[in-house]
Amino acid sequence: MSTDRLPISVLKTRLVPGRWDVLAFFLVVGALLYLAHAGLGLVAPLSHLTAERISLNPRALPGYAAQTALRMLVAMGASLLFTFTYATLAAKSRRAATVLVPLLDILQSVPILGFSFTIVFFLSLTPGRVAGAEMAAVFLVFTSQAWNMAFSFYHSLRSIPAELDEAARSFHLGPWMRFWRLEVPFAMPALIWNMMMSMSGGWFFVVAAEAISVGHTTVTLPGIGSYIARAIAARDLGAIGWAIGAMSIVILIYDQIIFRPLIASADWFRLEQEAGLSPSRSWALTMMRHSRLLSFGSHALAGLLRLGNRSPGAPRPKPTAGRRRLTDLLWYAAVLAVVGVGAWKTEHFVFSSIPAAQVRHVVVLGLYTLLRVVVLIALASLVWVPIGVHIGMRPRLAAAAQPVAQFLAAFPVNLLFPVVVWGIVRFRLDANIWLSPLMVLGTQWYILFNVIVGASSISMDLKYVGENLRVRGWLWWRRIALPAVFPFYVTGAITAAGGSWNASIVAEVANWGNKHLAAEGLGAYIADATASGNFARTVLGIVVMSVFVVIINRVFWRPLYARAERKFRMS
Repeated sequence: MSTDRLPISVLKTRLVPGRWDVLAFFLVVGALLYLAHAGLGLVAPLSHLTAERISLNPRALPGYAAQTALRMLVAMGASLLFTFTYATLAAKSRRAATVLVPLLDILQSVPILGFSFTIVFFLSLTPGRVAGAEMAAVFLVFTSQAWNMAFSFYHSLRSIPAELDEAARSFHLGPWMRFWRLEVPFAMPALIWNMMMSMSGGWFFVVAAEAISVGHTTVTLPGIGSYIARAIAARDLGAIGWAIGAMSIVILIYDQIIFRPLIASADWFRLEQEAGLSPSRSWALTMMRHSRLLSFGSHALAGLLRLGNRSPGAPRPKPTAGRRRLTDLLWYAAVLAVVGVGAWKTEHFVFSSIPAAQVRHVVVLGLYTLLRVVVLIALASLVWVPIGVHIGMRPRLAAAAQPVAQFLAAFPVNLLFPVVVWGIVRFRLDANIWLSPLMVLGTQWYILFNVIVGASSISMDLKYVGENLRVRGWLWWRRIALPAVFPFYVTGAITAAGGSWNASIVAEVANWGNKHLAAEGLGAYIADATASGNFARTVLGIVVMSVFVVIINRVFWRPLYARAERKFRMS
């Protein structure tokens, strides 16, 4: 049938934009205009930032919130790119994993202040311009997001069921299509939840990311983080309340436009679909499906992905056992040489200005922080594992709890300083004890989110077997629930423990106006060394913290991780 013979109603449907097209048009145009405005701000002179003071007027908060939200979004994109490359290489290359996995442990343990040495590099890229400071802020936010996502994706790649792997080989999928058709979809449910946690981690450290110090010069970027820092210094409770409100609105917008559609689309990738359960709904996802403008963009992206497809070709001959041993020997020798040179350089730099007695003192401080981390992670596990299993096995409850948990995870610990400092001073409490819970305030949610993902992935067959055999009570937890969520719990606990070490730099030191409280620990030591500009002490504290984290991961967490992969893998 020719086009001129089609009914008028069909022509109208094809040619006239619908309400979803109009909404998508305004959202896309608004985003482009804002990006253009932000791009013009990048070429502004850096002197404007140093001369312009952060205003505590609530009318300035919408602009500050928009700038912080854009930095978080750019950092999330960079974290996703890092995850897809770094974690994939670590999961697929045995030799690379010997370097990349321990390096990820170290990077996760390095506090955000430990990356301050990169600030000079970014500022030097655009001398005298705001762009360098913005890149430095985005990088600092990136360091609080990327490691958790990489750990989650690495765990998912190592946990792909054998039958899915066999199906990919049967369809002769090349590496590129295998990545997008098998590995990314399989990892998507867990990765989305960890993306939400990573976004929350960025909010947790946004105060440190937006106040950039180079020597005796501080560059304060307009944003919610710098607004909070100014409010704390001025002891303005009203401004802190306005900041909480603005942060809540931004988190809600992110939830509705980004994370809620991702959660709804993740239902497509679940191995098990529960009969009678309606899929998750999202108005933004409905808009993306029905808008011609956005569907055109999705088709173009799918076409670009197909361009990278290559046939797997003939399998390469495997090297002989002798050649593999020689290659391994050369690789490990090169790794040991690099590690040895780095250790020698660090030892020479630190011990040339710091006596051995102080090194021993820093190790003792590390033991104090270690004790706090162990106690807090144990308590968080006892609380959130049962709650996470309960939520994860009820998809509707998980959808309702997700934005609440995301907001609580994003709550910057600095906002609790007024209450904590007042309570410790008022009741003469021990700061070494009562500052400790601040360390796990933001990181405990890694455990909850990963357990929710693990519980939601329990197969219906396993659930039906438990019901038919009337497995209840503690037996149900011991035989079904805990084994099913154990691999996910280990991933969350590793990230939560590393994040707690990282959070110690803001949790072991609390300031409210002119009142300063500090607990004995490695985080307080690093924060004090950074504030005083003593780079050698800062490096010493970071090195000791990294050594603690790597040893604990090697001795405790990695054996648990291997056991989870070997014994509790769903296949």
